[in-house]
Amino acid sequence: MGAAGVQASLRGAGFERIGMGTFTYKAKTTGGQTVTGVLTAESQQAAMRMLDERSLFPIKVAEGGTAARATITGRRKKVRLRVLTTFYSQLSDLLRAGVPVLRALDVLSRQGANPLLAEILKEVHTDVSSGESLAEAMSKHPNAFTHLAVSMVHAGEQGGFLEDVLARIAVFTERQDELRNKVIGAMIYPCVLMLAGVSVVTFLMGFVVPKIKPLLERQQVPWLTTVLFAVGDFVANHGWVILGVVVALVVLAVGLTRREEARRLLDRWKLRVPVLGRILTMVAICRFCRILGTLLGNGVTILQALKISKDSAGNRILAEAIDQAAENVQRGESLAARLGRSGLFPADIVDMIAVAEESNNLDAVLVQIADSNEARTSRLVDFGVRLLEPLLLMVMAAMVLVIAIALLVPILRMGSAGLG
Repeated sequence: MGAAGVQASLRGAGFERIGMGTFTYKAKTTGGQTVTGVLTAESQQAAMRMLDERSLFPIKVAEGGTAARATITGRRKKVRLRVLTTFYSQLSDLLRAGVPVLRALDVLSRQGANPLLAEILKEVHTDVSSGESLAEAMSKHPNAFTHLAVSMVHAGEQGGFLEDVLARIAVFTERQDELRNKVIGAMIYPCVLMLAGVSVVTFLMGFVVPKIKPLLERQQVPWLTTVLFAVGDFVANHGWVILGVVVALVVLAVGLTRREEARRLLDRWKLRVPVLGRILTMVAICRFCRILGTLLGNGVTILQALKISKDSAGNRILAEAIDQAAENVQRGESLAARLGRSGLFPADIVDMIAVAEESNNLDAVLVQIADSNEARTSRLVDFGVRLLEPLLLMVMAAMVLVIAIALLVPILRMGSAGLG
């Protein structure tokens, strides 16, 4: 009987396993010295008992390792995608070479390349050695392993192709990291332009305009100058109010995004916003097609594969459409037909899926769809970023030009009047 079977038997007999965890402690020795460290225990009370057995007086005992929580917020830190890519790839290689899961986790946790991941792997190792599956142990660490990765690992364990699933997750995570780095790198220059524009306008409105205003108030000025002075006075007199309103709106927006209804509205808006909506939709569809094709290629049933891959879309509206398609498939209907009726999937992708269903090579076609459309989406992102740069420059130039005209026209008039 395997470990999972033993665990199930114990639970059926009335024994419930107590989960182990990692705890960081700060304590004093009998000599008055302050020491810190990390230990593994069943609970916080058990950790304090262990410290007492070591003749240590506990000052602070907190769940999680020293590297597991941020210094300021105290929340669990996120593991970087690059680190996770290496972990998935190495774990896949070790399992493919015949190394048992527990031995592989122990080896990777002792490498110490990333302290946070090492601590998490120690906890995962403890849970797996206690009878839990790898997916169950990973699900306790959402700061490292996504719900999609846990679902795929669960499918791999059930189907006996865990090595292949881990390799696929590594590729998927690597591509996700590359896309994120590409977007961040592409947005650096536009953000610098925006920051420079805001700084220039702030300098003009905060220092230049107040010094010139007393010289121009004694004469008749154009309406543009009047509007500029009014805006400057409003910002100067109500600046803190404006800042408070902005902060309140940000807090309100953050609070609303935590509600399910607001998240659905936001996801719907993401799909419909011009240009950006098409990019986000194609990214989600490509991700869904790749995961679904990978799972089908590894022998996962289409219903289970749809249930897992719908979470990969990262959009509730798309996930609901995929879930409805799964219900149609369960009734014996076509997957392509329901996806087409949702209005979210492009017609060419729906046609390719329909043909693939008829020819019984859906897994290969889905991966092909992901490859081709990811390349198109990447080119669309590049074009959008290149278009954004001149637009920002034009906006900055227009704002500075308006301020310059509003100030220079009355100055030139005053000079002409003096000469006359």
